[in-house]
Amino acid sequence: MAKKEIKKAEKDVRKTEVKDEKAPKSEKVGDSNKPTSYTAKDIYVLEGLDPVRKRPGMYIGTTDLAGLHHLIWEVVDNSFDEAMAGYAKNIRIELLPENKIAVVDDGRGIPVEVHPQTKKSTLETVMTTLHAGGKFGGESYKVSGGLHGVGVSVVCALSSWMQVEVNRDGGVYTQEYKRGKPQYKVKKIGSSKTTGTKVIFQPDPEIFPAATTKDNPFDRKRILDHLRQQAFLTKGIRLEVVDLRDEKDEQFHSFYFDGGLYSFIKYLSKGEKPLQEVPFYIHKESDKVEVEVAFIYNNEMEIQELSFANNIYTPDGGMHLTGFRSALTRSLNDYARNGEYIRKDDENFTGDDVREGLIAIVSVKIREPQFEGQTKARLGNTEARTAVEIVTGEALKEFLERYGADARRVIERCMLAAKARKAAKAAKDTVLRKGVLEGLTLPGKLADCSSRNPAESEMFIVEGDSAGGSAKQGRDRRTQAILPLKGKILNVEKSRIDKMLLNKEIKALVVALGTAIAESFDITKLRYHKIVLMTEADVDGSHIRTLLLTLFYRHFPKIIENGHLYIAQPPLYRVQRGKEVKYLYKQEEKEKLPKEGFSIQRYKGLGEMNPDQLWETTMNPANRSMYRVVIDDAKEADRLFDVLLGEEVEPRKQFIQSHAKYVKNLDI
Repeated sequence: MAKKEIKKAEKDVRKTEVKDEKAPKSEKVGDSNKPTSYTAKDIYVLEGLDPVRKRPGMYIGTTDLAGLHHLIWEVVDNSFDEAMAGYAKNIRIELLPENKIAVVDDGRGIPVEVHPQTKKSTLETVMTTLHAGGKFGGESYKVSGGLHGVGVSVVCALSSWMQVEVNRDGGVYTQEYKRGKPQYKVKKIGSSKTTGTKVIFQPDPEIFPAATTKDNPFDRKRILDHLRQQAFLTKGIRLEVVDLRDEKDEQFHSFYFDGGLYSFIKYLSKGEKPLQEVPFYIHKESDKVEVEVAFIYNNEMEIQELSFANNIYTPDGGMHLTGFRSALTRSLNDYARNGEYIRKDDENFTGDDVREGLIAIVSVKIREPQFEGQTKARLGNTEARTAVEIVTGEALKEFLERYGADARRVIERCMLAAKARKAAKAAKDTVLRKGVLEGLTLPGKLADCSSRNPAESEMFIVEGDSAGGSAKQGRDRRTQAILPLKGKILNVEKSRIDKMLLNKEIKALVVALGTAIAESFDITKLRYHKIVLMTEADVDGSHIRTLLLTLFYRHFPKIIENGHLYIAQPPLYRVQRGKEVKYLYKQEEKEKLPKEGFSIQRYKGLGEMNPDQLWETTMNPANRSMYRVVIDDAKEADRLFDVLLGEEVEPRKQFIQSHAKYVKNLDI
């Protein structure tokens, strides 16, 4: 869970009246200042890779850190295409000084002979021409990461410098590029008995601001997580990652997995309490679609599903994931009915019932994948759905019959989820009937603001009546609402939604937000576009804040993703010398003060401040300092919440022991 500091100089939102005025009469319609020319010379043609540099977001999605790392994935995908075709066995990624990246493989090497269409070297054609590659026809690749043919040429266009070396046909060939323009013709620089391709590139700081504003913008952990994933997906490939950016701290990592998704599911479930002794695993081809599926159930309530098409991660799923879900739901319902776990008159398990606590990976390899968008977020091939559904359904039926004890535990888990779902629906209906969706009253403890414009409205969630009283008196009543909570809210990490909604404090918060919850959640109905957690600056306050963060992360993730959740930063000290008063927000500021001449007051809680002080230091947009809550690494956030607030004591104990030495200024 990372925090992005909001600048103190936050301006007041001001309401401006705009009157509707009739346009003056005119004989001519239009703007006389607009150009009237519309001829051939007014039509612009962007040649070569110019369209990529003009609109990079169309090709890589974004130019922030995610887009910067996407450049690596595009180059590495070409190496993995060689591996999937059976020609490459080793891939090496080097993180170099000056924000350079090198990708090396021992595949066949990009051809260098003159291309019959372009009359240029094939290497130059591939690197500088959109929609040029070995994936559009012929038998060069049975399967590949995609058919757009824009990957490596886009990287070339968005790099201030790039060099490619090819080992092929007994020689070593090279060519350099600057912003997509070749600097010389492909030339032979030596001889070689091996084959392969080496691509070195340096992202253009004109396109990627992070390349200049941040030291070492390439995140090693992010790269390792992605490439480890790729190694799991491609059996028998050795993948090396070498970080050479700091000569005093060189890092070397190597991945090699023979078990494919079976190894992957074991890795993902490490540290969990699985319900199955044996993970489900199948790897089979159906109608020219290669299907590989693995899953395991655990005691958690969260669902973790990963889907891939030709080794490309599809975060929005697609037809292959739909096929898996259909097969899973149908197979478990059939088994439960045949075993009389579900009585004749009872309803079937829903898709949500059978997926609670599931960790699943679905991977397909297909000849012509149809992705939605260049970033390949979703797979659209209907044949992938059919193949996955058939292969998974047949294999799962056999698995359930062979491993009866595992099957029974999974079915019992589904039955518990179905029971909780029905109880949760009743609880949600009760909350919603009392909420704003029915036009009824807001929680009595909520001191609402007078504004009905969510864009300018803020809700401060405070700890206890004492802080709530000061906040209510000191606030801007027009735009700031106050919701005091009594004590520590329920730990939702350990509770199902039906039990959660019986908690008075959580129920009041759900109603106050106005969005409803679970499948009824609607972000457009959010009543406040700033939700501010304003807790005490002590251990109890930190605990309450963590419980609230857990609640929002598990049940209101869209509020976080849309940038609506904030953490207030109240001052730690009030420093006075004569009539001069200053507030300190960090311990380091206090340590820099002279030892004499100041009177210092330590704030143990918000209730110690009078309303004017609380307004001036923590709530006034002109002076306050806040953190916006963002999720940089959802998987790591999920793991940490599970460790700190989950059922298992031992992981939490290990975490505390390993991090105890870093604790400073413990308030006890």
